[in-house]
Amino acid sequence: MITSSNSRFMLVMTVALVGLNLRPFMTSIGPLVNPIRSGTGLNLQAVALLTLVPMLLMGVIAFAGPAIQSVLGERKTILSALAIICLGCVLRFIVPNGIFLILTAAIIGLGVAMVQASFPSMIKREFADHLGPMMGLYSAMLMGGGALGALIAPVVTGISRDWKTGLSVFALPAIAAFALAGYFLPRPALARYQLPTVGLLLKQRRTWLLICCFGLINGGYSSIVAWLAPAYQELGWSATASGNLMAVLTLSQAAAALILPYLSRSNQDRRIWIGLTLVMQLLGFAGLAFIPEYLPYLWMMSLGAGLGGCFALLMIVVLDHLDDPAHAGQLSALMQGGGFLLAAIAPWLLAVFHGLTGGYTFGWIWHIVMVMLVSILIIRLNPTHYSKVIRLTSP
Repeated sequence: MITSSNSRFMLVMTVALVGLNLRPFMTSIGPLVNPIRSGTGLNLQAVALLTLVPMLLMGVIAFAGPAIQSVLGERKTILSALAIICLGCVLRFIVPNGIFLILTAAIIGLGVAMVQASFPSMIKREFADHLGPMMGLYSAMLMGGGALGALIAPVVTGISRDWKTGLSVFALPAIAAFALAGYFLPRPALARYQLPTVGLLLKQRRTWLLICCFGLINGGYSSIVAWLAPAYQELGWSATASGNLMAVLTLSQAAAALILPYLSRSNQDRRIWIGLTLVMQLLGFAGLAFIPEYLPYLWMMSLGAGLGGCFALLMIVVLDHLDDPAHAGQLSALMQGGGFLLAAIAPWLLAVFHGLTGGYTFGWIWHIVMVMLVSILIIRLNPTHYSKVIRLTSP
């Protein structure tokens, strides 16, 4: 018989394993971009769709998250999403062409989007007294899954001599997450979301401020996922070596996503910590832009820690704005929705910049400018004003 403490521990493990499955499908693409292009005939801008399409879906579905949960309920939404992720990964084993590969990215992106729209409110409700550390764990495992994708995909491809196998192998952890979630996810009463609240939130400046901060930072992540490995392969690095570089970045993301929320747990004003992550991003992007082959692992550790820590802290900041888990989840869904729509543009823009300039330098400089813009925007995230900047009732 499972005790309450054991159930609690297994719910923590479920959160971790679900988070682990939300990024490998994207980070596995970069190290394998050359065999994928050879096998499908996709050009660079078409390859960018493998990141852009899922990010767009993450944005659109995040807006629709409350409506989906009002129909299916939180638990069924998450389980359905994990099943969709499994399906998309399995279909990558039989990819006949580039269009079908993009379709699998859309399928997996749909599942990931449904999870991301549902999980924050569940974590806030079930772990209200440990919100920072639990959101840190979720974010860290999400980033760790990115490292898993970058590391394992080239290895499996090398062993099997088939890039399709390298991409489809991530169905295995998705199946494990589905099984664990099916047994340990809580069964709350079906929540009826007040959809007009979403409309009210969209009319408020704070919602759009959070969207801009989240979107511009995740634009850096989506560009890195799509183009870091190809950028270093253009400098003569192998697929495995560039995949290892990506893994260092994502492991640094995971470490920062886990550690920084814990360190900031005693102070609701997280602007100093977010500012630290932005400085690390500036250092990393500057290294990529101007001296990419000098101390590349240092640039990856700095950039990864900056991106991962900033992601986790923003996920906590948005939940801090509202006490009610359902309303906080709505605000989080809107931040992610608009943010991911904004972030989806970044890898495509870098592909365009590459076509115009023949390299990635201009794209990395563009991200430096975006980080500087966010550093100005976060000044407004003063927690003493949270109760004043979000109003849930019509005037």
